[in-house]
Amino acid sequence: MNKINCLRFSLVFFLAGIELAGIQTFAQNTRAVKSPNIVIIFADDLGYGDLGSYGASGFETPNLDKLASQGTRFTNFYAAQAVCSASRAGLLTGCYPNRIGISGALMPWSKTGLNPEETTLAEMLKPLGYATSIVGKWHLGYQEEFLPLQHGFDEYYGLPYSNDMWPVNYDGKPITDSADYKIKYPPLYLIEGNKKAQVVSNLQDMTHLTTLYTQKAVDFIQRNKEHPFFLYLAHSMPHVPLAVSEKFKGKTGQGLFGDVIEELDWSVGEVMKALDENGLNENTLVIFTSDNGPWLCMGNHAGSTGGLREGKGTSYEGGQREPCIVRWPGHTPPGTVCSKLSSTIDILPSIATITGAAVPEKQIDGVDISALWNGNFHADPRKDFCYYYGRNNLEAIRVGKWKMVFPHNLESYEGTPPGRDGFPGKKIMRTTDLALYDLDRDPGERYNVIDQYPEVVESIQKIAERARQDLGDDLTHSVGKNRREPGREKVDYSIFSKILEHKAAGKIARLSTNDETAGAEITPALLTDGFILTKIDNNNDLRFWKGFEGTDMDITIDLLKIEKVNSVSINFLHETNQWIFRPQTVSCFISDDGKNYQDAGKSAFRIPLEQRQATMDSYIFNIDKRTRYIRVKAENIKICPEWHVGKGQKAWIFVDEIVVR
Repeated sequence: MNKINCLRFSLVFFLAGIELAGIQTFAQNTRAVKSPNIVIIFADDLGYGDLGSYGASGFETPNLDKLASQGTRFTNFYAAQAVCSASRAGLLTGCYPNRIGISGALMPWSKTGLNPEETTLAEMLKPLGYATSIVGKWHLGYQEEFLPLQHGFDEYYGLPYSNDMWPVNYDGKPITDSADYKIKYPPLYLIEGNKKAQVVSNLQDMTHLTTLYTQKAVDFIQRNKEHPFFLYLAHSMPHVPLAVSEKFKGKTGQGLFGDVIEELDWSVGEVMKALDENGLNENTLVIFTSDNGPWLCMGNHAGSTGGLREGKGTSYEGGQREPCIVRWPGHTPPGTVCSKLSSTIDILPSIATITGAAVPEKQIDGVDISALWNGNFHADPRKDFCYYYGRNNLEAIRVGKWKMVFPHNLESYEGTPPGRDGFPGKKIMRTTDLALYDLDRDPGERYNVIDQYPEVVESIQKIAERARQDLGDDLTHSVGKNRREPGREKVDYSIFSKILEHKAAGKIARLSTNDETAGAEITPALLTDGFILTKIDNNNDLRFWKGFEGTDMDITIDLLKIEKVNSVSINFLHETNQWIFRPQTVSCFISDDGKNYQDAGKSAFRIPLEQRQATMDSYIFNIDKRTRYIRVKAENIKICPEWHVGKGQKAWIFVDEIVVR
């Protein structure tokens, strides 16, 4: 080739390069200008091993497997916590749930919910013009002030909490036994917007849930195809009681559970088809995952952890490690696997990055993992992850491949037969030791290597100490500096009366031990705030009582000066439906200096614990002496008795105002 031809060839190549670069830049700018649609599909109680692409057998998940083949499958992805409400709070706020005061599974009589001051994914996207909808399970407060429309969602259709929170037995029949704790549950309603839409009264009604949710989700997509949208599709399945439509009933070799999973897979397929038919496929980020692992005590109505240890309600891998599939055409490399550490709490800040949304002003715990969504698997955005459970128990920490488990109590599924056909099996209370696991070699957490790697132990202990300073830790009685309050239902003060001539009202009350297990929002000062509950009904606000789970009460009141005390009286709640029992004994002591105490009386209530009616039991001590310090001890039965539905699990005592006259 001569010089002229060579020059001509080089010039053509150069101009072509400019043109290609221009096309590429245009495509990038187009993507930047046109915000991606966001679809999050959230299953309930799905195990790590419950999808075909994660090793499931006995049923098929072709739509989810296709999703994985078109995107990235994450293998070290964690739910925020191993239980319903807490997990959902983490997903929607990017926070460890205990940071924002949400723990466990909120009940239909709970008086708390997601605080309106927290910023949800929906609220973060609204300023960018996103239409927002949640279809399915909410479980972050059933009162109108806590429902999705008050948290940035334009539309809501679904159940306000878990589908087993209804007055129906495991066999699908209505509860008639007044001694059964489930009789306290109100009727289960589907909610549309802020209003009750229709009652779900039996298992036949529940067979329609997955189809109804899917229809609502598809309708939302079709109505919002002209502008960006955020769809949060939170399925009620495969949480028990399992129910499936006729089109999938008896379809698999795994019984009802397999049928339910195949219907969920169909639902995913319908959503993907709606995106494709409306020309939205290429500009929509789809994320599929679950709130926590399988409820293993339900036996053949529960899923599989894929060999991971334990399940729902535990901080072992089977409780929190979840399947997660991310599909975003042009970004996630098709058919790839990412083993980097990540969590549902990382979704909010990552979506903020890809949409240009402003992250919440308040502190969050999620990190931006959008680099992983874009195929940069060399990135390592999340360095560690804290496994919390209960109100605020720091039970484990993972750093890279290492996981340290701290001593704690748990309800274990191991060593006891599971249930069958919708009825639960038993769980066993166990206590763990301090342990270190290499999850690369031992994902089942069977081999404690803590003695072999002291430098790893020391490093993780430092991270744990920082976490305790930040968020506290009930296991080590650490308070923490940066926890926030949950939302609270407005209180009807008509059930309270102000006590007059009460010497301890407004005075200092402190725990005499470190065994406090009630919520952080409940302080000993509530026992001397001057208010006493005057009537009992099913809507009692337990925030105004002091609760102790599985431990005795030991409270000291400082009157600030020595003065005449005639009597000390205390009310305790007895309501076995809520696992609250009257104390076995109550003792009173007095002291002038706060060091040397003398006995002022001991009392035991004679009505048996088996009494099912809710009562307030009063204990009165006649003092008739001058004193400054008053110490009251109440002996908890610690463990629910054999006749109780919660037998073997921790029992509560709840105390009202300590009245000093």
